[in-house]
Amino acid sequence: MTQQRFALTTLACAIALASPAVSAQTGTITGNEFNPAISLILDGYYADHHDEFELPGFQLGGEAGLPEKGFGLGHSELTISANIDDAFYGSASIAIHEHDGETETELEEAFVETLGLGHGFTLKGGRFFSHLGYMNSQHEHAWDFADAPLVYAALFGNRLSDEGVQARWLAPTDLYLELGVEVTRGDSYPGGENSGTEGKVLFAKIGSDIGHNASWQLGASAYQSEFFSRAAESHDHGQEDGHDHEEEVHGEFLLENGDVEIAGVDAVFKWAPTGNSKAQQLVLQAEYFQRKETATVEFFEDTNSLLADYDGKQDGYYVQAVYRFLPGWRAGVRYDAIEADNRFVELEADGVDLEEFLAETEFDNSDPITRRTFMVDWSRSEFSRIRFQYGYLDMPHGQDELFLIQYTMSLGAHGAHRY
Repeated sequence: MTQQRFALTTLACAIALASPAVSAQTGTITGNEFNPAISLILDGYYADHHDEFELPGFQLGGEAGLPEKGFGLGHSELTISANIDDAFYGSASIAIHEHDGETETELEEAFVETLGLGHGFTLKGGRFFSHLGYMNSQHEHAWDFADAPLVYAALFGNRLSDEGVQARWLAPTDLYLELGVEVTRGDSYPGGENSGTEGKVLFAKIGSDIGHNASWQLGASAYQSEFFSRAAESHDHGQEDGHDHEEEVHGEFLLENGDVEIAGVDAVFKWAPTGNSKAQQLVLQAEYFQRKETATVEFFEDTNSLLADYDGKQDGYYVQAVYRFLPGWRAGVRYDAIEADNRFVELEADGVDLEEFLAETEFDNSDPITRRTFMVDWSRSEFSRIRFQYGYLDMPHGQDELFLIQYTMSLGAHGAHRY
């Protein structure tokens, strides 16, 4: 029975490798290929760094963190997609990655999208990556760097993904103009437990070409959600030798009756000096986000507790440039910066006061956190990539470096990436 399954799997992969491309931009499949189209992204790495991932002043959530040291399995991904009929398209993506020494699987996306609805409208329903910002709707293998920008890690837990519905409208104009709205559960970080329909996103994108060699795109987006509770953990930060830090979970706290709002803008500029982007191309990219949230904080430490009002404001941005200087070869640099301004008012204390809480959680940190990242990658074809990346993180209590070698290989149907 095992041999039969192996033979069937091998046959399916062989057929998928011969299949024409799937268009991720429109959700349509061209050609007379295997139905459904199957795509497998293989991702692995070698990483070296010193500290645990922490961003003082920010409550981490989602998948924010550093890769485990040494050799590891990265963010591999299996995607199955197809036209359901002449009216609907469906896609599902399963992520496979390592976490705390264990292999985990996660359903990243599973949605149905309309085809040919008319008048520029498209509807999508299920679980999907939000169109908040520019990078958030992209899969990780399409990123120009191996990790998410700091502002994404701090505000979204690397990315915002949720279940709900999305409506987009593409204007019938020479100038690219797209408007959209999403209504989701709103319980994914930075949201929390709620009634199940609290997440709302608005986005707009506009762009055009500049001659035959350049193009640009600008975007604006906003997110809002309310929650009953959002759990977190605090850490006691020790120090061994002035650089390495011991981290011990020392307490936990809840944010209750919260409201969170995020607003952001993004810009992308692409220029091919010779007119052939596969030979030479410069891509400039930047995003800025600001998050405001209010909640009541309940902190627990053994039998002690604290109740306080919380009013937080955090923002951050990244700016990056990636240049393809030879066919298959690219070099890039990215600068990240985030900053928090969190205010607390003590309401009730039992064995632990507000000062102790802030000293333990570092929620009162208002110093900026910055990072500089450099990368060089080589692609033998559009299906393979090897990347070398170095990053330097500068935090209030110290610095850390990340060196990473990564491979990303694509098997099967390989659709065009979004702009």
